Amino acid sequence: MRFAFFGDVVGRCGRRALQKHLPRLREDLKLDAIIVNGENACGGFGINEKTATELYDAGADVITLGNHSFDNAGVLSYIDRESRLLRPVNYPKGTVPGKGANLYEINGYRMLVVNVLGRVFMDSLDDPFVAVQAELDACPLGMVADAVLIDIHAEATSEKGAMGHVCDGRASLVVGTHQHVPTADTRILDGGTAYQTDAGMCGDYSGVIGMEKEEPMRRFTTRMRGGRFTVGTGEATVCGIFVETDNNTGLAVRAEPIRIGPHLMEHVPEV
Repeated sequence: MRFAFFGDVVGRCGRRALQKHLPRLREDLKLDAIIVNGENACGGFGINEKTATELYDAGADVITLGNHSFDNAGVLSYIDRESRLLRPVNYPKGTVPGKGANLYEINGYRMLVVNVLGRVFMDSLDDPFVAVQAELDACPLGMVADAVLIDIHAEATSEKGAMGHVCDGRASLVVGTHQHVPTADTRILDGGTAYQTDAGMCGDYSGVIGMEKEEPMRRFTTRMRGGRFTVGTGEATVCGIFVETDNNTGLAVRAEPIRIGPHLMEHVPEV
């Protein structure tokens, strides 16, 4: 199986970049599935039905979220109707709508996707490691699922790295989101799980983590607020990771970064 995961989509420019590049990437990389983190898709904070639909129309099979999952009130009813939209699995039971994990049938493959929120320097939800291991126990790779993808939306690189090792041999890919900068550690762990600490964002890299740079600069240099953060409007760079798995085991045999657009060194795998 071949699939790709793309990091936090930030605002309209991020959505437009995916609309531009995903159809070609699906064809060129012969992708069976595309998963996108969309928690910043709507104005840089959260998601709603309209922006989610744009991502599905662009080619996303599943959308994961993060700490901004419910910034838009409209998503509260939508997420219960849309099985392809996942919020973090470790919200305390019964506190929020939607699911944090689901087994999808995509192009003939059974793919488990799990979205989980870290706790270090983040909202203190239930234990992410216990939550993820429960999903892996319920849907084992190579038995129930042909592929397993875990999106850990977290601040601390150590927490993301620990999740990768805890899940090594039980997931096809463990990938981090939230930091909006792609890390240079794409690899396959000893047990066969592909890993990258952060996929990076699909957004405008000319500013500060997808936002126009003036307001973040003002706050850092003067400690004063001058207004709201404004989503960057320049050409976005699409960032993600490509994974190919062994169809017998579901473990990764290949993992490479994807970067298309200005400001970063481009890289597109060859198939």
